Amino acid sequence: MADTNITRLAGQRETGDRARLRFERSLQVCPPWVQRMGLEAELSGHSGCVNCLEWNEQGTLLASGSDDLNAIIWQPLVHKQLCLLRTGHQGNIFSVKFLPSSGDRIVATAAADCKVHVHDINTKEVTQIFTCHTGRVKRLATAPNVPYMFWSASEDGTIRQFDLRMSSRDAMILVDLTQYCGTSVEVKCISINPRRPEMMATGANDPYIRMYDTRAVTAHRTKHAERRRGGFHGSSEAELNLPAGCAQYYVAGHLPMKQSDYQRRFRTLVSTYVTFSPDGNELLVNLGGEQVYLFDVVRPRKPHRFQLGDYMPATLQPHDNGVVSKAHHSVAHAAASTSNGVTNGIAAKLHHTNGFSLLEGKQQPRTTLKPVGNLPPRAEALKLRANEVFCRQQFSLAIALYNQAIQLSPNSGILYGNRAAAYMKRGWDGDIYSALRDCHTALSIDPNHIKAHFRLARCLHELQWTKESLDCLNQFRGRFPEHAHSQACDMLDKDIKASLFSKSDHDEDKSTKSDTSPNRRRQGDAVSEAEKTLREKALDYETRFCGHCNTTTDIKEANFFGNNGQYIVAGSDDGSFFMWEKKTTNIVRVLRGDDSIVNCLQPHPSHCLLATSGIDPVVRLWSPRPEDGSNEERLVEEMESAALANQKRMNADPLEVMLLNMGYRITGISEGSDDEAGDGPAQCRPS
Repeated sequence: MADTNITRLAGQRETGDRARLRFERSLQVCPPWVQRMGLEAELSGHSGCVNCLEWNEQGTLLASGSDDLNAIIWQPLVHKQLCLLRTGHQGNIFSVKFLPSSGDRIVATAAADCKVHVHDINTKEVTQIFTCHTGRVKRLATAPNVPYMFWSASEDGTIRQFDLRMSSRDAMILVDLTQYCGTSVEVKCISINPRRPEMMATGANDPYIRMYDTRAVTAHRTKHAERRRGGFHGSSEAELNLPAGCAQYYVAGHLPMKQSDYQRRFRTLVSTYVTFSPDGNELLVNLGGEQVYLFDVVRPRKPHRFQLGDYMPATLQPHDNGVVSKAHHSVAHAAASTSNGVTNGIAAKLHHTNGFSLLEGKQQPRTTLKPVGNLPPRAEALKLRANEVFCRQQFSLAIALYNQAIQLSPNSGILYGNRAAAYMKRGWDGDIYSALRDCHTALSIDPNHIKAHFRLARCLHELQWTKESLDCLNQFRGRFPEHAHSQACDMLDKDIKASLFSKSDHDEDKSTKSDTSPNRRRQGDAVSEAEKTLREKALDYETRFCGHCNTTTDIKEANFFGNNGQYIVAGSDDGSFFMWEKKTTNIVRVLRGDDSIVNCLQPHPSHCLLATSGIDPVVRLWSPRPEDGSNEERLVEEMESAALANQKRMNADPLEVMLLNMGYRITGISEGSDDEAGDGPAQCRPS
């Protein structure tokens, strides 16, 4: 807000409608208003859970869909109900959308009865019914300025395209993921890029986000039952429908390896919501069972584990232990091949060869960080305070302070190295991988950062990338011989070799049982070779947001808040919704939005106004409250404790989670005040 010329904008506002809208959006959300967010009103009218919300383009109307099988059109600015639509659905309504260029007259709904209905608000009648899906329809998507058309995501594994100008009640199949992932795949969410409508992102019941260039996709009318007859068809038909270069996958780099571990603990990873930023350059994902992730689609980040030769000075001569000579060979070989399995470990200098064309000509190189000398005074003060709270084992607070300091001084390897140590000590889901990324950043700034190099080896070991961990530790010993036989190095070396021995035994047992196991996957659930290739080339996330819990429902949303997406908002299983500052990823406000679970959060298109819903049969509106000294009753003041409790909830036994949802209190889960957070599996032993 400080960079905005309010006088100039106020003058432009008088010249026309567009300038007025630009004025409103440029000042839509600012820090003082976020700190005053509170409950404005409750809209009552439903008799069941409210599963979906949608603003019209001008923000004058709000649509809601519910388990009561009705949709309501509200006039939220005056807190009144405009009309109630008897949708005719026979299952819970999961999605509602205003169709573009219809004068806010046409609304589409999707439900658990596998049907999509189109309604005329003026007549309150159902004008069209689509019965093409064979699974629950979880989301609908529209594209700005694309009239008569919308898209659906269904648990039958297909994405369909609807055109109201066509006489047929059937819909074209745009993507059939069952051809790629087998019959068990379910598509949960879908979003269209507001600036580039040909870019479509989808999420399924796995951690991968799939983005397609729909210009290259051939829609077809093949009946769903025919495609599934006989089980898995192989990749040839899928490649015919999805040619090379029209798809790009995204996934947090640690999740492919962790997925099997989560499954053993009956913990599923499901992409419950995906949306593009207002400028179309970023992709936000609420990943059920994990955190909220932000992907940069213009300057994508490639996953990186470790390769021999990383951060080695070019002038360094080979040592007697042969580490440097191996590194030289590895760097020469790196341009021709990848070195790691599913998460591919592609170094930043390697080039993708899948011919992905969605962002062709638009991808920008990532900024190279140059080392900085002394920190600015404000950053130095934040670092010292972070170090102090770190010593008191307040790791979440330390991370928040390091986040602020890094924003002020992004070229400081010390700050990234210190934040990595805090992540390793805290040990939340994804923290070890975040620490690994910070170690890489610290070493790219300062290759002689001893602690960052050792922490990198420790992170690789904790992430079960054992071979890379051993390579990194050996290179560390070669680079810094004075630390080669320290107690920390010897202990880590012992741990790594024990893991290697255990892994070899496990692989032998797995190979002997693979042919006789009665639990091996059916042929219809097989993953095609084309799918494996796309997963191996998946791109990594840019930032993540922690604190909420998303394990109970598969419709939980996360959204950008503000004209430039300055804030991130997401609901939680504890009945709260969280607000993060995007640039620092710090939690700035937590509000109690529901008596049970907050599922939906939809920001107003031009005002500092947020609509939420969940299990309660009401829609709640949130806005900045008056500065009259009164307290917001729904404010959660202990934000860090709430975040810690949610982290424990995500890792709780499924039975305990069920009891929590029934209202029982479980010691150590429903309260986040104990000190367990610092005793995670990852310990950072300083060299």
